[in-house]
Amino acid sequence: MTSSDAAFKVLETERSRTDLADLDSRGSRGVVEQILADDATVPAAVAAVSDRLTAAVDAIAARLGNGGKLVYVGAGTPGRIAVIDATECAPTFGISPEQVVPIMAGGSATMTSAVEGIEDDADAGCHDIAAADVTADDAVVGITASGRTPYVLAAMDEANRRGAVTIGVANNNDTQLSQRVHLGIETLTGPEVIAGSTRMKAGTAQKLVLNTLSSASMIQLGKTYRNLMVDVSAANEKLRARARRIVIEATGTDEGTASDTLEESGWQAKPAIVALLADVDVRVAMQRLQDCDGHVRKALLGG
Repeated sequence: MTSSDAAFKVLETERSRTDLADLDSRGSRGVVEQILADDATVPAAVAAVSDRLTAAVDAIAARLGNGGKLVYVGAGTPGRIAVIDATECAPTFGISPEQVVPIMAGGSATMTSAVEGIEDDADAGCHDIAAADVTADDAVVGITASGRTPYVLAAMDEANRRGAVTIGVANNNDTQLSQRVHLGIETLTGPEVIAGSTRMKAGTAQKLVLNTLSSASMIQLGKTYRNLMVDVSAANEKLRARARRIVIEATGTDEGTASDTLEESGWQAKPAIVALLADVDVRVAMQRLQDCDGHVRKALLGG
């Protein structure tokens, strides 16, 4: 047994469960029920680290609020999850794609096909952080189920060297990743139904964690009003219809007034809402929002 094999043997995410030795003979219903039963344990594993998630959100929101970036780093499944979360932030919250940046080992080619050995390339991890121009203004989140992926560890070391705040997301206890970042988030999802297949429970937990980090940070930055996506980018008719519904729900106005006000505001929901609720013209609403860093609720209070 190599030292690498020994290291993986003690990881909970790699352990094989003796109670599932008959998994391949259970039939479709038995397998489905087992997978769903295991998946049902994931939210509790994430909820158990809510304090750490809260601290991470505060750190991320502070950097984004000062013009910095949120950078995700992962290889394989964690990298793909990071790409999905980062890509969805721009249309959902009306931000620039450069504000939430995914870095995936091997680049875009590995989104649809596996590249053997790329996760072990520590030099690539350092290089990719440098290429993303990570600075002390940024927050960098490394994701790895094992907590020991060389690409991610090296990336986080480089991010630390550049002064960024670093956050680690892993699915094992007391990982190398957590020891090398400012804030470690370890969601202990345990052994998988298919031993070692961390795209299952571990991947689900990673998705929940990244959703929480990005969404909660954006809420803190004023990207929502109430629970509405008021910074949604109304780039097509479907999204313009969504913006109209948002303004109607937020203000109680009629469809015609909502459409007219949105037209005047360039199809921006925020100034339309402030204009209607504060009974001011759109120009004043825009100035109030600018004075309040884009927070609708603060703008409604007069700045």
